[in-house]
Amino acid sequence: MIGPDTFPVEPWHVRETGLDLELLGQTESVFALSNGHVGMRGNLDEGEPHGMPGTYLNSFYEDRPLPYAEAGYGYPEVGQTVVNVTNGKLVRLFVEDEPFDVRYGELIAHERVLDLRAGTLTRTADWVSPTGRRVRVRSTRLVSFVQRAVAAIEYVVEAVDAPVRLTLQSELVANEAVPSQKRDPRVAAVLNSPLVAVDRDSGPRSATLLHRTRASGLQMAAGMDNALEAAGRVECETATADDWARTTFVVTADPGQPVRLVKHLAYGWSGQRSHPALRDQVAGALSGARYTGWDGLLREQRQYLDAFWDAADVQVDGDAEVQQAVRFALFHVLQAGARSEGRGIPGKGLTGPGYDGHIFWDTEAYVLPVLTYTAPDAARDALRWRWTTLDKACARAQELGLRGAAFPWRTIRGEECSGYWPAGTAAFHVNADIAAAVERYRVVTGDDCLEADGGLDVLVQTARLWMSLGHHDADGAWHVAGVTGPDEYTAVVDDNLFTNLAAAHNLSAAAAAVRRRQDRARDLGVDLEEAARWVDAAEAVHVPYDERLRVHQQHEGFTRLPEWDFEHRREYPLLLHAPYFDLYRHQVCKQADLGMALFWFGDRFSEDDFARDVDYYERRTVRDSSLSACVQAVLAARTGHLELAHDYTYEAASVDLRDLHRNTADGLHIASLAGTWMALVQGFGGLRDTAGELALDPALPHGISQLRFSVRWRGCTLRVTVRAHEATYEVHDGPDASLRLRHAGQEVVVASGSPVTLPLRERKPLLPRPPQPPGREPAGRTGAGR
Repeated sequence: MIGPDTFPVEPWHVRETGLDLELLGQTESVFALSNGHVGMRGNLDEGEPHGMPGTYLNSFYEDRPLPYAEAGYGYPEVGQTVVNVTNGKLVRLFVEDEPFDVRYGELIAHERVLDLRAGTLTRTADWVSPTGRRVRVRSTRLVSFVQRAVAAIEYVVEAVDAPVRLTLQSELVANEAVPSQKRDPRVAAVLNSPLVAVDRDSGPRSATLLHRTRASGLQMAAGMDNALEAAGRVECETATADDWARTTFVVTADPGQPVRLVKHLAYGWSGQRSHPALRDQVAGALSGARYTGWDGLLREQRQYLDAFWDAADVQVDGDAEVQQAVRFALFHVLQAGARSEGRGIPGKGLTGPGYDGHIFWDTEAYVLPVLTYTAPDAARDALRWRWTTLDKACARAQELGLRGAAFPWRTIRGEECSGYWPAGTAAFHVNADIAAAVERYRVVTGDDCLEADGGLDVLVQTARLWMSLGHHDADGAWHVAGVTGPDEYTAVVDDNLFTNLAAAHNLSAAAAAVRRRQDRARDLGVDLEEAARWVDAAEAVHVPYDERLRVHQQHEGFTRLPEWDFEHRREYPLLLHAPYFDLYRHQVCKQADLGMALFWFGDRFSEDDFARDVDYYERRTVRDSSLSACVQAVLAARTGHLELAHDYTYEAASVDLRDLHRNTADGLHIASLAGTWMALVQGFGGLRDTAGELALDPALPHGISQLRFSVRWRGCTLRVTVRAHEATYEVHDGPDASLRLRHAGQEVVVASGSPVTLPLRERKPLLPRPPQPPGREPAGRTGAGR
């Protein structure tokens, strides 16, 4: 776990002021740079020591076997795992004949800084070699948001006390050894040296390596171009082999005369294009990077991020830790999706190999809501990726004996990769989550083109899936049996409430889209009669409710299951200390499930419902999933438990900066980071987009004196400032722009240049603050009393 002093609290930086080798894996994830296409873990420049080397290309994967102790019909047979591709980050330094290695000699000072406004990772080191030669090293690294294929490094070395001979080796290395993450030897064999050399090319100071994967047949190219500035004579040579390329510079440096290396990198991959085409693509990207130059790349990066922060920044006065964390979170959410362009957004982004690099429902349920309100172009591209895989989803539905499309629980390229069918195959809610993201994008942006471009196809095929899964009973109620909801401790149940309501929303949205686009719907074989059946099912959806307890049931019969014995069984996470069948048969929740239903479909519930349901499920939710805290924060704020919401917000925000789940070394939790925005903007800001209108109902905890955020709504930027007793709304889009919204139920029109300030609605909880399971109170804020 990362201690509270590891990263000093700063508003725009994540700074590490010393080097703790025990935390290398975690800090490599925290300091990762990406643009959604290329991702680089924050490894030290010289490559060693490391926790987990990692350079990734979005959706570049290798096939691997999915082992089963006992096979069954419909089980996926082939999995997909993200590949650690050619490492271009390496710059090795020799001082005289001693390699710069922080484990040897004396490390006088070491600092790394992730600059959230500049989009760079800077490292400085003051080091004395074992033979007494002292040098200072400063490196700056970026992965360009503007030039999608490009990354770059500036590496500066300065002699301190006396002239020294410096040797700098700029390298590309493929098939580098990585610590094994898989227990199955068949999988380990596939991922050991997954790249096969195809070709290589080099110039005096440049090189390109071309490889393909052994099983999936994907092809990639990585290229580097190096330029050195130094006083005096410089020797240079470049050498290549199948799996490495190296440009070596030798120079003598006097004190006060820095030696500066600028290294440009470019990456490309394809499943269809030829190796010459990939080689030329990389060469062109390197030429563009050289033309722009290092200073130009820095300017482009800053300008891109200035525009992003202008639309997306969240300012939190009174809580400096959450302020730093939400900007860190938004930066990494942007990095995960900014330039994915035709690819999905993995659960870890491109920060590590966790979850095999797979894409989950997290993308549509957590990440895309944030991007839709802050960077809608990125949200649009991620949604377009989903319907490039629609044919695979339809094939999967057919394999399962269903109509429509069954999108995968976890995947890289569209095929189901989950070998655990209760959480994978049976978790059909992923289809409604995707449909909800399509509909949310249309409502929030006002852009109908995405629906016409493929969104209607997704809505129709997912609606057909629900009609083949659901059924009407003798009384006319519509049920969905044998499914798994968001809670992974409760599997294969009847009428999971979230799934039912999400399916109903999917059916209603699809029917409305068919009415809007009848010509295209006819091409898909849909008529108004079929759409009317969807509406009938949606309106008749069964909502499980316990009349005796006066609470909604997570699924039919949930409240009649035995309680979990927290008095004697409280070793968390429970999944590592109890068999799944035992978890499935008790009232214990891994994560907010019914809470997701309240969050997404709040207009279906009364304030009394919210109060009782939150009180009931808080006591049974252990948050063994990082997806839970942000949802519970929103619900706590909605029910007036503002200090509890603040604690949950801190937990969601700190999941990686504090390594709360002790697996940050595998990569960041992108959905939980997105949840930090959700907790602040949808929790304390009270943002809702139900019924196709923008609504806000803000309220602040005592620890936050002011909250400021912006959202994009139908082409306008709305800026919201929330203080203890009032909220101010401003539109920043030209002299004639205006926005209609609801504030605490009151309709308001806000025009550009005419801010509107309104009092907050008093938020009083109907029930006392609910307790959590023993030992699962939310992570306390630093200095917060409990």
